[in-house]
Amino acid sequence: MLHYQRQVEIGSVSQPKSKQSVVDRGAWSSPATSTQRIPVSNTHPLRTAYVETALLETILTASPSNFLGVVFYDRSPGQPRGLGACPVVCLDLPQLNEPPLAEVWTSTLPVTYHQAEGIHFAMNDEVLFGVLQLEESPGTPLDIVTYTGYRRLLVQTRALGYPHLLRVWNYFPSINLESNGLERYQRFCVGRHQALAENLPDFQRMLPAGTAVGTTSGPLQIYFLASTQPGTPVENPRQMNAYEYPRVYGPRSPAFARATLRPSISGSHLFIAGTASVVGHASQHVGMPYQQTLETLHNLNVMITHTEQLHEVSRGKLHRQALFKVYIRHPEHVSTVSDIVKQLLPVHTQVLYLQGEMCRSELLLEIEGILVSRNKINGAIPA
Repeated sequence: MLHYQRQVEIGSVSQPKSKQSVVDRGAWSSPATSTQRIPVSNTHPLRTAYVETALLETILTASPSNFLGVVFYDRSPGQPRGLGACPVVCLDLPQLNEPPLAEVWTSTLPVTYHQAEGIHFAMNDEVLFGVLQLEESPGTPLDIVTYTGYRRLLVQTRALGYPHLLRVWNYFPSINLESNGLERYQRFCVGRHQALAENLPDFQRMLPAGTAVGTTSGPLQIYFLASTQPGTPVENPRQMNAYEYPRVYGPRSPAFARATLRPSISGSHLFIAGTASVVGHASQHVGMPYQQTLETLHNLNVMITHTEQLHEVSRGKLHRQALFKVYIRHPEHVSTVSDIVKQLLPVHTQVLYLQGEMCRSELLLEIEGILVSRNKINGAIPA
């Protein structure tokens, strides 16, 4: 679990003590490293890992897993052979750590592929992975483009039998640029809010965890997970629910949950939304990357602790695998951020550092995560 052994003093500029761990180090086992085959069993509908892009083609050939999707953090990578109809995302988000990694989603269940209305889908009996790309035409505001994309994916996932959105990632350039009186992120929020409100009953209780990050270039790109069964949205007691933000942040509130908990017969996934240095609804520590990193990690800690308490997830239950993605606005801050992250996360945790722009211009970084547990099945933990 994410756990502080004692409160971190956010206002202090001293280095965090080595015993102040964001994740309980004794509760975690090592996930697949980039040089290992992704571990598999016959009971996993959904798995993810960061894999060296140089090894991906070999893994595609050797792995018994079925591939749901691959995310490259390169605008135009050389696509490896063997992906076939598997959904692929290529984002212009420069990676700030080495070696180059791809985000690989797999399943040990049979996977089928489908395309409709410009969306590429990969599906098994439990989950769906989808990818959608929308070009912005001159004169068409981003809110209209976003509304169109979200309406398509909601209609199609429902028609395919996966009506429950679990997690959505949204990427588009110039996120803080003003467009006809609104920041582009605010326009994005208008379109997303309208589509979700129209297509989800009691939509505020069904919102998926979300990320919205600005890329260096490219169209609006969305990739997402949906399920045959609903996940459970989780909010952060330190932060105002994003869907209740005051209008000072835009005409429509950001429509996402802070996290989604998805139980499964093979284990649980906790999908943590993009998390930044925000308390209540206000940005904290403007211009101070060190303090923003500590505040962000404290928010993550509170989120995990709250999930454990609210949903009776025992300490160490979410222990099998942990992946974090750290978006940093200015590359010169990467050493400051990574030094703190390394001290407060276990050494075996997979962390990907990317250069991206946050939804508010004063925010210097954002962290999201995926925590995975594995349940006992028939009295034994699957290999």
